[in-house]
Amino acid sequence: MVARSSVSLASRARHRLRTRVAEYPSLYLPFARRKYPGPSPEVISPDTELVIDGYTRSATTFAVYALQLSQERPVRLAHHLHAPAQLIEAARRGVPALVLIREPRGAILSQLAREPWVTVSGALIAYSRFYTCLLPYRDRFVVGEFEQVTRDFGAVIRRVNARFGTSFAEFVHTEASERECFELARLRGTLSTTLLGFESGLVGRAELGDALAVLRALTSLEDREAWVPSANREDAKTLLVRQWTRPSLAALRTRAATVYENFVGKERG
Repeated sequence: MVARSSVSLASRARHRLRTRVAEYPSLYLPFARRKYPGPSPEVISPDTELVIDGYTRSATTFAVYALQLSQERPVRLAHHLHAPAQLIEAARRGVPALVLIREPRGAILSQLAREPWVTVSGALIAYSRFYTCLLPYRDRFVVGEFEQVTRDFGAVIRRVNARFGTSFAEFVHTEASERECFELARLRGTLSTTLLGFESGLVGRAELGDALAVLRALTSLEDREAWVPSANREDAKTLLVRQWTRPSLAALRTRAATVYENFVGKERG
């Protein structure tokens, strides 16, 4: 019991520290390049053609696969850091960037179902800080709301092309294309360098196809559920709703909702 409590306290402390440090490109990005040498997540570099990032559980994995599966050639992506520093750096460099966002309740309950050491209050603070520090750069991004990303990502890519003068092929939502994205997400747990390289634009579809049969054989059903919605995770979120609705968190919930509305409002307008 003591050991578990110590681990939880240490994990929460790391989460608080990361929340703050991840706002500063000069501090966080050098650390991220050492911690994540690739192929995924990919940190912004001179080769980056597009940044896709956002607060955790905002459909980053789906967006990355949907983008890459739609292209004739791999696109060099910086992605999956879940750190505002990467998006701020993209804005400063003039690199096309897509910021993903999900309404706070859905994002945070999904996060806590996967990261039980994070508190609801800690997640609410982290969510609000994430998008608040991006507001000064808001005009330099395209914003992709969770619902549109997961239902009409082609329209999101169309806005990216219009905003930045790029020519990325648009994702077409069909049962088959969505199934392909979710299958790749289910296989992420293999940590296959081929699959992770595909995310970052280092591996093409032909090479990925050659590796898929092996990946399917190596991956258990439990591993495959790790990166996609699952019944077990939904059950966990149901239990977390009681914590979410605590009166003591009302001010933090209101702040997060206000940040969300401010951030997406201009895109809707």
